[in-house]
Amino acid sequence: MQANTLNHHLSVQNALSLQARTIRIINVFRLILSLIFVLLSLYIEQENWLPTQDASLFFSLSLAYSLFSFTSLIFAPRSSALIFFNPVQIIIDIFFIIFIMHAAGGIQSGLGLLLIITIVTASLISNGRLALFYAAIATIGLLLEQSYQIAKWMLPVSVYSQPVMLSLSCFATAWLGYSFAKRIMQSEALASARGIDLENLAQVNALITEEMQDGVIVIDQFFNIRHHNSQAMPLLVTIKTDDGESVKLSESATEIGHLFTRWMQAESIGENLIISINNRELKLRFEPINEENRLYGAVIFIQDWSQIQSAAQQAKLAALGRLTANIAHEIRNPLSAISHANQLLQEEDFSPQNKRMLEIVADNIQRIDQIIKDVLELNRRDRTNQERFSVNQFLLEFHTQFCAVEKIPVSHFQISLFKDSFDIAYDKRHLMQILWNLCKNGWEHSHQQVASLRLICTKSGRAGLNLEIVDDGEGVAEENRNKLFEPFYTTKSTGNGLGLYISRELAIANSSRLSYQKLDSGSAFILQLQAIH
Repeated sequence: MQANTLNHHLSVQNALSLQARTIRIINVFRLILSLIFVLLSLYIEQENWLPTQDASLFFSLSLAYSLFSFTSLIFAPRSSALIFFNPVQIIIDIFFIIFIMHAAGGIQSGLGLLLIITIVTASLISNGRLALFYAAIATIGLLLEQSYQIAKWMLPVSVYSQPVMLSLSCFATAWLGYSFAKRIMQSEALASARGIDLENLAQVNALITEEMQDGVIVIDQFFNIRHHNSQAMPLLVTIKTDDGESVKLSESATEIGHLFTRWMQAESIGENLIISINNRELKLRFEPINEENRLYGAVIFIQDWSQIQSAAQQAKLAALGRLTANIAHEIRNPLSAISHANQLLQEEDFSPQNKRMLEIVADNIQRIDQIIKDVLELNRRDRTNQERFSVNQFLLEFHTQFCAVEKIPVSHFQISLFKDSFDIAYDKRHLMQILWNLCKNGWEHSHQQVASLRLICTKSGRAGLNLEIVDDGEGVAEENRNKLFEPFYTTKSTGNGLGLYISRELAIANSSRLSYQKLDSGSAFILQLQAIH
């Protein structure tokens, strides 16, 4: 509502400003016309004037008209006074033209045609409101002047035909001017209404794009960024230059700009474009503004692919998690009974062969119990208790505890901390479990020598933090890498295949990312975090 009122106020101000400029042009035309009259009276000698013409009166009126024109041009009224002063000026114009026409010999001089020009311009300036009024004043002036000529020179009544025709022309011109001005006003009102609708539509579109979960970037045909929402802000380096001009997409987001250029050149780049920016996997979708020609620009929709995958994974595993949790609880009761019975049997005096069988039963009971614990922990992965803490301090405590519990020499497990101090928001229990699983897995697959296991901290981008667990083992075969994070997949005879799967799920629950990378010598698991300030 306030925006519409403001737009109406601005349109009124613009109309008054345009009207003031038009009146100024008419004042200039009036001054030039009056100066022509003055020069004409000076140029024509006295003996060349006809008896019906008055040279001195013509010169006096022309001089007075020029003074009036000059005064109107210099002391032009402000926009707020146009409604009053403009009609007064037009009426004075009509009187001056009629008196000058009288001094030039009456209607036969042809100067009466200037009335038509005056009425037309006055009609357009006043939006046709006083057009017929000006024509009536001009008609009265013409008839009075002609009546004076008839009375003075004893002319026949038939000479009224010329002023009558001129008067009719004035009324016809006034009516045409009124109709034309009315149509212009209707067009201006329609254009103003369309402008308000377009502005309201732009505001609605901006609100919709701002509330969207996806990032939105609008690109014109010159590859400049025309619009974006807040979700796309972290992906853009700069939005405006120092002088306020739009920047090119390639300068603000290099990776997206490169793909967009290829898309504009009609290259086949696939429908699902997934790129990694600031440790985030993003899915891009390009939609042309003009379906027939993509060269007019496009809209880029950006989705956080990791969140999409996480949401799909959560939905898929939600029912499975509840089911497995119930099954785990049901299995635990008979498993406890079996474990208790096995312990009682181990206390009996059996042969070594039977004792070995009981040890196998105990080992498998322990393995099943560990699987149940992992399944229950996986079902509670969404219950994160994130807190802010220093990464370096946490890693030092983890390194000391891990080496002590797993009985690993400090020289065999080396750690390289961040040069600067960074804080993160994470569930400490989850981070401890993730690092413990990864480090234990790396140690078991390494050569278990000096520096066989390393924890390397590196910074990536503006706020990205990478924790790399590197081992000097043989690594994972290429055909098995796609199954690495699948549940119950393992290459160890004693493993249950849930360690890496649970680590990745806990990482996703804390808005981080866990990935595997094959190295020239060994392999690495990379946990990507985000620093907070």
